[in-house]
Amino acid sequence: MAEKQPRSATATRARILDAARAQFAADGYDRTTMRSVAGTAGVDAAMVVRYFGTKEALFAEAATFVLHIPDLTGVAPEDLANTLMPKFFEIWEQDGTFLALLRAAATNAAAAATMQQVFATQVAPALSAVAVDRHAERAALVGSQVLGLVFARYVLEIQPLVDMSHEQLVRWVGPTLRRYLTEPL
Repeated sequence: MAEKQPRSATATRARILDAARAQFAADGYDRTTMRSVAGTAGVDAAMVVRYFGTKEALFAEAATFVLHIPDLTGVAPEDLANTLMPKFFEIWEQDGTFLALLRAAATNAAAAATMQQVFATQVAPALSAVAVDRHAERAALVGSQVLGLVFARYVLEIQPLVDMSHEQLVRWVGPTLRRYLTEPL
């Protein structure tokens, strides 16, 4: 007879969040349901509602993540892309949370707000360390370049971007990032 596992609210909540992250990443916001997340987590749908209330609240928490952008203080302008891009590739390719958030942000206000929060609290401050002036504008331009790249490569799957190596993308995008952050207007 199998030994019964003790109930743990923390473990149950974590299981629900893991299931939600996987489903939002694989199926997107619109096709993920509270019931499907509950099924994957091995709980009743009422338990998901108990812990998170709404699908929007579940998504907001599941889409919360830390980018761990490296400290750019003292990084030479010509090394910016080589410092930033590997971290971006890691985020885009190893965890579906960011891509799910990006897909959902186009049509969902809560997802867009979460994406804006990540940018305002993690990306913009990191880029400010190397921006020569007008930090907000320069960070926003880098964000537009990077988000455009990730959307085209990973969501729309535009060729030849999909087939380009990381090194090729760094060589192509690097001068633009450097220009946005360090060159005079």
